[in-house]
Amino acid sequence: MQRKRILITGANGQLGRELSRLGAVSPNEYIPTDVAELDITDRGAVERFFAENTIDVIVNCAAYTNVERAEEDEATAMRINCDAVANLAAAAKTAGATLIHISTDYVFGVEGNTPRTEEMATAPLGVYGRTKLAGEQAIAEAGCKAIILRTAWLYSEFGGNFLKTMLRLTAENKALQVVFDQVGTPTYAGDLALAIFSIIDGNLYEGREGLYHFANEGVCSWYDFACEIAATAGHECKIIPCHSSEFPSKVARPPYSVLDKSKFKATFGIDIPHWRESMLYCLRRMGALKNARL
Repeated sequence: MQRKRILITGANGQLGRELSRLGAVSPNEYIPTDVAELDITDRGAVERFFAENTIDVIVNCAAYTNVERAEEDEATAMRINCDAVANLAAAAKTAGATLIHISTDYVFGVEGNTPRTEEMATAPLGVYGRTKLAGEQAIAEAGCKAIILRTAWLYSEFGGNFLKTMLRLTAENKALQVVFDQVGTPTYAGDLALAIFSIIDGNLYEGREGLYHFANEGVCSWYDFACEIAATAGHECKIIPCHSSEFPSKVARPPYSVLDKSKFKATFGIDIPHWRESMLYCLRRMGALKNARL
């Protein structure tokens, strides 16, 4: 079988780091890049890269994910979440490569309280969601071979995320308020990376292009997630449920963004762990478990 060459963009982020780690032991060649190696917002730079390199698959892990700051800097969010995606999609179309792009639950709005399917109407509530949806639309307009994976509540042992923030805050405080009226599914970046890796190295991407949802199994609120993190780490901080309205924000977040993974599982045959199982695995890797036998 011919050795494939896979370009990873955003390789310094949570997902990019996990995928690069897996790619290091693959018989295929994974090429991790971040802005220092390849500025994907620069169309000329992308065109030159593809003129000099043969690429079979692009995995775009790059994104502007600071939802609060995006409200104040829509131009930068659009440049990274849409324009850069259009550059990669155009390059994929020319090269005949497959683009695997990561999108978000933030494309959905306030309506509905059943798991979101790929066919449901989108109605983003803020700049982040709008720019990510624009990125999805840019891929469709380019007409390249593509798999779009919407995910939610991503965390890992790398970078800044809710799990790491809760570990710190529940260790430092006797009591903490966390919202209970936003419901979704925490998703471990290692599980998403493994799914992408399995699709690529298992040659499952050809003929299976389309839009899919991927998150861990199960459902919880941010309050539930925080309680599990604190209890598992052995922190005695009291977690107090509160309403989102008690924490005024520039960003309106989807109150219910549980993603329906049925299409993904039926198409690729990949098992998805429950979020608690993956949380335990992540905390174990971080050395943050109170009980080492967990």
